[in-house]
Amino acid sequence: MCPRCRSLESIWKPVSGRGTVWSYVVCYPPVLPAFADRAPFPVVLVELAEDPGLRLVGGISECAPDRLRIGLAVQVWFEHAGDGIWLPQWRPVDPGTEASGP
Repeated sequence: MCPRCRSLESIWKPVSGRGTVWSYVVCYPPVLPAFADRAPFPVVLVELAEDPGLRLVGGISECAPDRLRIGLAVQVWFEHAGDGIWLPQWRPVDPGTEASGP
């Protein structure tokens, strides 16, 4: 549902896969057994570059915990998590450099 107009209608549009960290949390207790070996792990809420109201949740890699901050520029990549399942993950985009694809 669109939070602005409450419409249930939707269409898919391509986006750049870039954004900024809007919020984050570090998960300490593993909620699901599949993530037990990753704990503690950060989860980020990323605001996409194309629309400040469009946000996606995912993990973040290649980022030391002391570097993680709100406003950090990130690029998406997709982790294969099983048969037909791909999870969005994020990695920092260093200023002045172009991020490579997944």
